[in-house]
Amino acid sequence: MACAQTTPTVESTKSQASQAWVGRTIPRVEDPPLLCGQGTFVADIAAGDNCLYAAFIRSSVASGRLVSVTAPPGVHLVVAADLTAKPIRPLLLRPEYVPIDMPILADEVVRFVGEPVAAVFGRTQAEAEDAAEQVQVEIDRLPAVVSVADALADGAPLVHPVHFPTDPNVAIDARRETDGFHAAMKAADRRISIQVSCGRQSAMPMEARASHVSIDRSTGRITLTTTAQMPHVIRTGLCDSLGIPEDQLRVVVPDVGGAFGAKQPLAREDVVLIHVARQLGRSVAWIETREENFLAAWHSREQVYQLTGGFSTDGTLLCLQSEITSDVGAYSCYPVTFGVEALMAMNELPGPYACPEYSGHSRAILTNKCPVAPYRGVARPVLTMAMERLMEVAAAELGLGRVEIRLKNVVKEYPHRQATGFVIDPSSHVEALEQAVAATDFDAHARRKEEAAKHGRLLGIGMSVFSESSGFGTSAFAERKMAITPGYEKVQMSFDPSGNVVLRIGASPHGQGLRTTLSQIVADELGVDPSRVRVIHSDTDATPYGWGTFASRSLVIAGGASKLAGAKLREQIKAIAASMLECDARDIRLRDGNAEVTGTSVRVSIDEIARLAHHNSQLLPEGLDVGLDATATYDPKGTFSNSVHVAEVEVDPATGQTTILRYLVIEDAGVMVNPQIVEGQIRGGVAQGIGNALYEELLYDERGVLTTTSLLDFLPPTMAEVPTIEIQHLETISDFTVTGAKGVGEGGTMGAPAAILNAINDALASTGGAVTHVPATPQRVREAIRQAQRGKEESA
Repeated sequence: MACAQTTPTVESTKSQASQAWVGRTIPRVEDPPLLCGQGTFVADIAAGDNCLYAAFIRSSVASGRLVSVTAPPGVHLVVAADLTAKPIRPLLLRPEYVPIDMPILADEVVRFVGEPVAAVFGRTQAEAEDAAEQVQVEIDRLPAVVSVADALADGAPLVHPVHFPTDPNVAIDARRETDGFHAAMKAADRRISIQVSCGRQSAMPMEARASHVSIDRSTGRITLTTTAQMPHVIRTGLCDSLGIPEDQLRVVVPDVGGAFGAKQPLAREDVVLIHVARQLGRSVAWIETREENFLAAWHSREQVYQLTGGFSTDGTLLCLQSEITSDVGAYSCYPVTFGVEALMAMNELPGPYACPEYSGHSRAILTNKCPVAPYRGVARPVLTMAMERLMEVAAAELGLGRVEIRLKNVVKEYPHRQATGFVIDPSSHVEALEQAVAATDFDAHARRKEEAAKHGRLLGIGMSVFSESSGFGTSAFAERKMAITPGYEKVQMSFDPSGNVVLRIGASPHGQGLRTTLSQIVADELGVDPSRVRVIHSDTDATPYGWGTFASRSLVIAGGASKLAGAKLREQIKAIAASMLECDARDIRLRDGNAEVTGTSVRVSIDEIARLAHHNSQLLPEGLDVGLDATATYDPKGTFSNSVHVAEVEVDPATGQTTILRYLVIEDAGVMVNPQIVEGQIRGGVAQGIGNALYEELLYDERGVLTTTSLLDFLPPTMAEVPTIEIQHLETISDFTVTGAKGVGEGGTMGAPAAILNAINDALASTGGAVTHVPATPQRVREAIRQAQRGKEESA
């Protein structure tokens, strides 16, 4: 059945348009093409071009010496020796960071299963895959380190033959400590310790990575169409590696089937594609398979946290100590490096809690596994899980309630500077907790739990409290000593002669609904309908240099820049209108597509003003340039949203299976530009957090071979496992952001593992068992119950 060609209905009657657009749910302009099967993805572009397809030959061993790579005559084989590109070398300007080179193709040694060692090409994907089957790779296997314990063992093989300033295979060894930490820990009435850990994760986007490279024969310019999150930054990295000026490379990002951080780093495969396209003078494409995506497309979050909190008898957290290890795989990712997990883990503790003294130690450990990169939430899902586990255990040991201990310790006065230096802007930690309590009848749950126990059923309830850092600008990233320092966003805004607005942004949305929300912000500034605003993004030839989309930043920073540019443009429109209507510009207001004199019916349409500005520039007031355009840059310090999640679960003691019965989110994201989009972000994040909590894990065997390379083994949650997600909102207006909006893209993923794990352990309390590793699979839950039973039997 054909899908009707429709334009999304936008509320645009005069009475409605007079109201603010910000804060209203309007349909996403991004959705109709995608829902009607009319999106344009990289594979669509490749299919419409007479291009060659690449297939990469990848290492089948975790560590080894590459002896030879050969192919029969007629197979177009590219190996490391054929390339002139420099290796990729992500940098942090910190003494505790060990820089690691990542070759474009493995040369002399291989360091993880899935590392590319060669590429072949064919007229179709099938032909390229057939050619890959004919390639012979000889590798002398070497001892591999496939866990943190292996990497830190005495005499462990080095993943890279470089100097490590502390211990072998320790690529980051970071510490920080406040002056009063030791005194505070000594003075604490109780010292309570916990340990939690997280299995290795995959972002597993619906669309795996893909790239298409074409050459303009008349100029020699290259166009890379790819599934990237940071088009401008990726262009910089590619040109640095290939030794070409950035003006010679255009990067375009079409529709993207999910990214979640895994498409943020520079892909070494793209360097090969560009090299071959330039060499042959023809288009080349690569469409990653699902198996490749699991093997080689950046993993995340294999971390262990050991926390010790120093508490007073009334439950006040006086100090916190952390010991964190992150398995970061074999290489670093460009541009953010593998420091992003280890350093965030240490520096964003203690989350939403006011803790005056802190000591942190975090290490990034190299292993012979796929490298890590940011995945939605980065380290914060595990960080939150660790803090919330500490609060649960402390409450039990101190005889306090789960809500009581959190209310005792959450930040209450704003702005609040944490011991690590982060400044939490006005938020609603107490109010969110109180609203969660009001929406959750804990007494009724206790009665249901007691009744269920009579029938052998285990019910549990758990909560998590957290803050989501978002919209960080240059100053925040500069403190991390990043060699490439992201932060600001610049936008260019103009009217065309017909009165439509064109907004060009450096951010690169890929599913967040940013075109819709930015149009709402601009519409309010300029007094037009959002349907009159066109947002251009994800094309380095057509947009200002920007940092792309990641870390819940785009609406806060690109939205702030759009608001500032809109304010500049509004003043230009008012000046022209005042000249046309012979009044003072201060008496002009913009609404419903008109510039009108306040308190009268005298008006001129913005369409007429735009046409005059372009076609009758001699009539413009003195001091105004021709046309209507403005540029603005926004570079904030950052802002924090906050949230409380509550999960109710049932655990089957016979099978270990966990079923989520209810899931509640209390969210404060400041001003919600489009409430429906906010709730979509929350629900999607919670679904991924449920996967992290219960199902998804990448597993390696003792040889360093990944055993979860398909959806038969790696199990994302489906509609059957994700419950209805109830969402309630608070709105705290903060002057840390010019729009009042705070980031919300990662919170769902951050809060779910902690809330669900706490609920499982509440359900298991009567058995004496506890689970401290996610995903809390049925096997792990059953093992926790069995261990508790064995402990009871031994003590009897």
